[in-house]
Amino acid sequence: MKILAFESSCDETAVAVVEDGRKVLSDAIASQVDIHALYGGVVPEIASRKHVEVIAALTEQALREAGCTRKDIDAVAATYAPGLIGAVLVGLSFAKSMAFSLGVPLIPVHHIRGHIAANYLAFPDLEPPFLALAISGGNTLIIDVRDYTDMVILGATRDDAAGECFDKAARVLGLPYPGGAPMDKLAQQSAGGVYQLPHAQVSGAELDMSFSGLKTAVVNLGHHAKQVGEELDRAALARDFAQAVSDELVPRVMKAAQMTGRKTIVAAGGVAANSVIRADLERACVAQGCQLYLPPLRLCGDNGAMIGAQGYYEYLAGNTAGMELNAYATRDIAE
Repeated sequence: MKILAFESSCDETAVAVVEDGRKVLSDAIASQVDIHALYGGVVPEIASRKHVEVIAALTEQALREAGCTRKDIDAVAATYAPGLIGAVLVGLSFAKSMAFSLGVPLIPVHHIRGHIAANYLAFPDLEPPFLALAISGGNTLIIDVRDYTDMVILGATRDDAAGECFDKAARVLGLPYPGGAPMDKLAQQSAGGVYQLPHAQVSGAELDMSFSGLKTAVVNLGHHAKQVGEELDRAALARDFAQAVSDELVPRVMKAAQMTGRKTIVAAGGVAANSVIRADLERACVAQGCQLYLPPLRLCGDNGAMIGAQGYYEYLAGNTAGMELNAYATRDIAE
């Protein structure tokens, strides 16, 4: 089964053709990073307009690279939530028009489910059940993946997402947007241990997280250094910040594994590319006897292939939609 898949939840337009949920025939991506870097973050209106400009040509590219014609497409999948509402609407609307014109099913895919499914493309042996740590610019979740389409949130951030905090910390350190990769590169130049950063606990919810205090602490360090004329140890702060984020994430997902009895853990999302978090997860899983699946870096960020992968399993579960399908800025992964 060949699925034409669309992803446009933020600042990357992505179109892919995926076969049977596991084989990527093409994965075309048009990034807007250079545009939004001028503003230090994603400008929603600009993102939406750029999606409109490139999505038709990108679809042709994806079909061409897959060696497919429109007649070869069996279904169309698209991100319908969550994300920047204008951006999601562009991809979803185009996908609806493609499904209607081709006379094939339309499959709605939750963006975070797509990130989790990126691992199916990299690891043919991976099957539910497992625990997923989904960490990105807009979401930070610990998810019990009971089956391909049966998922329950066990823990979540109460405020900022981990990826958003990396971007804000990068700005304090004078690094470009998006901040994840530059922060990681800078952090590798230091062993850290210089800055004492806060670690939050959520009373009554041991698997939930909070990153707003950590973000504020880094901003305050930057302001203080500027006011007294001191130089920040930028590499050490980048390393200590990454460690503080990892210290929020890794112990909680390992605690969730103990609570649920899961022995398989999967990472997903853009922040899963961070080297400190990846190393800490590997050590923790070895110590606790769990098998860890880390997506290759190219599948950590937003892409269309992950939507095609999850779309296949949504289709098998009977989760298709009509032309009345709407886009949503927020949506529970279990819905």
